Amino acid sequence: MRAFGDCEAAPKKTYVSYRRKKQFAMIGPATNTRVEVGLNAKALPASDRLAQLPAGQMCNYKVRIGDPSEVDAELIGWMKTAYDAAG
Repeated sequence: MRAFGDCEAAPKKTYVSYRRKKQFAMIGPATNTRVEVGLNAKALPASDRLAQLPAGQMCNYKVRIGDPSEVDAELIGWMKTAYDAAG
């Protein structure tokens, strides 16, 4: 996240929130073997990996990751989009 530029990592009870002027991402446990990346961005391109969440949630989208190889250019691009939108 810090490779994008200045941001704040705010650890909570069960996840870590990443903020600029507002939260743009969160990372926390999904299952015993997977983590969940929540993204606050509007109109990300459709993907089988990207789940859109109902309105009113803390994040607009989520991605579940079970292996470090899943942190690829596509996911990093979505995270950068959310970072840029957070001002």
